[in-house]
Amino acid sequence: MDALADLELRDRAAMLGDVLVLADLHVGRGAASTLELPVGEGEEMVERFGALCDRFEPAEVVVAGDLLHSFDTVPVLVEDTLAGLRAAAREVRARMVVTPGNHDTMLDVVWNGPTTPEYRVDDTVICHGHVEPEADADRYVIGHDHPTIAIEGQRHPCYLAADGVYDGADLVMLPAFNRLLAGVEVNRMSATDFMSPLVRNADALAPAVRDEDADETLHFPSLGEFRHQL
Repeated sequence: MDALADLELRDRAAMLGDVLVLADLHVGRGAASTLELPVGEGEEMVERFGALCDRFEPAEVVVAGDLLHSFDTVPVLVEDTLAGLRAAAREVRARMVVTPGNHDTMLDVVWNGPTTPEYRVDDTVICHGHVEPEADADRYVIGHDHPTIAIEGQRHPCYLAADGVYDGADLVMLPAFNRLLAGVEVNRMSATDFMSPLVRNADALAPAVRDEDADETLHFPSLGEFRHQL
């Protein structure tokens, strides 16, 4: 599949050339949760992000939206987590850019780094995916829907990809980087069930699931075919 041909997938993120792309960190989600031990927050998230930076040593890190999980207040722990993320990027001298998502309404309170609605890497445009992009591209890399797929009763965060499905362009949707988020099971979803307006043909989207223990990516048939195998 051309949409994934030059992407290296790792831990809910993707490496495109020398650019590390991840989406939907939703920093602050734990503070809004009733869970006593929010597993996607704070030190755990920073450690995972730091491990990705150490592995790939990217020149740039692009957050494809929803860095924050806040509409009207910013919990104290958010600043500590963001400081940790920035420090991990600095360790490898990576520039960190945010393409704001629909949850990033308070971003300017805690983030003084570069932001842009859409970020271009050669013929690929990275954005959150909650609104249609203005820039033309051969491929769009987005987040927003937090896709997961159920396989033999177990749900797994997944990437979704298809060639030529958005105005002739390829589309790649990243899973949520924040492990606290349950995600949306896409097995039987149609295009109208997705929140992103870039999804126009759900049947064409093919899931990819990372097996981090085995350090391999498992590729599955498109959702249109996959449904018939369930």
